[in-house]
Amino acid sequence: MKARDRVAVAALRAALAAIDNAEAVDRAPAVDKRLAIEQIPVGVGAAEVARQVLTEADVARIVRAEVDEREAAARDYERAGRHERAEQLRAEANVLSAHL
Repeated sequence: MKARDRVAVAALRAALAAIDNAEAVDRAPAVDKRLAIEQIPVGVGAAEVARQVLTEADVARIVRAEVDEREAAARDYERAGRHERAEQLRAEANVLSAHL
């Protein structure tokens, strides 16, 4: 990262965001029924819930999915004649694959 490798930074940031999204907890359907202003929890941390805990296998699955998405998009860009963008996506996929 100190070398300012933009491809690696972009790939790792996207993977971290995907992992962060996977840790998010779904809202219960009943929450939407109680959203009147007088019923909303007030105060710091009043509406906080614990995030999901991912296993190493879950994280590896997410990263593999990110790699697969980039490779599929690279093929699409290659077919569309955008070789430069396809190369960038393949480079990002290689960076992520190295971390598996």
